[in-house]
Amino acid sequence: MHSTLLPVWAAACLLVANCLMTPAVAEERVYELRTYTTNEGKLDNLNARFRDHTTRLFKKHGIENHAYWVPVGEGEENTLVYIISHADNDAAKASWNGFREDAEWQKVAAESEKDGKILSKRPDAVYMEATDFSPQNFESAEEPRLFELRTYTTAEGRLPALLKRFREGELKLFEKQGMTNIAYFTPQDKPNTLIYVVAHKDADAMKKSWEGFRNDQEWQQLWESSTKDGKIVIKVDRQILRPVDYSPLK
Repeated sequence: MHSTLLPVWAAACLLVANCLMTPAVAEERVYELRTYTTNEGKLDNLNARFRDHTTRLFKKHGIENHAYWVPVGEGEENTLVYIISHADNDAAKASWNGFREDAEWQKVAAESEKDGKILSKRPDAVYMEATDFSPQNFESAEEPRLFELRTYTTAEGRLPALLKRFREGELKLFEKQGMTNIAYFTPQDKPNTLIYVVAHKDADAMKKSWEGFRNDQEWQQLWESSTKDGKIVIKVDRQILRPVDYSPLK
């Protein structure tokens, strides 16, 4: 009797052991690009609220702070742009619910708007996933840098070709010209779109890097090869950003 039961028992133990040893498949970390537009003269109030309270409360509720910027040029007097992240979509929802219901946050929000509402409209939020070639390091530098937030919209069905080009050569060519690759994302709800961030030492370095990149023969060959089957990028949006004093990424 024991000889017939032993293999069943052993098989059950083996099954349990395998379940315990097999790692769970983790969902993709979710990044959030948020843009806040303030009423006139209220950007300092918004930055003070983030500096003194909001970033700490984000962390309390499981939200990771990555980068906080204000634009250079258009929007510099009334815009805050930042990137945060969550373990997954469910975690994002739970974190935001917890943050909004936090008694400390409610008190901070009320006190910060005693002299008038800070935001002129609802924040713009884009949920994103990192590409397989994204550095994802958000590594800061000793001196504050200038950042570019670039959004590429591709022709229908051409995003894979764009990702292939970045994966197989474009990032290396950026580095060759002195740019620092920060992060690359695809939005969850915006098809045919790539959003990425690169950093430069300053405005002069940025200008020099892009000129060198455009004139690089290796880049020209890569572009010609990638567009043999048709045009890839149909629209480019660009923001030049500088980090605020409380940004983890500088």
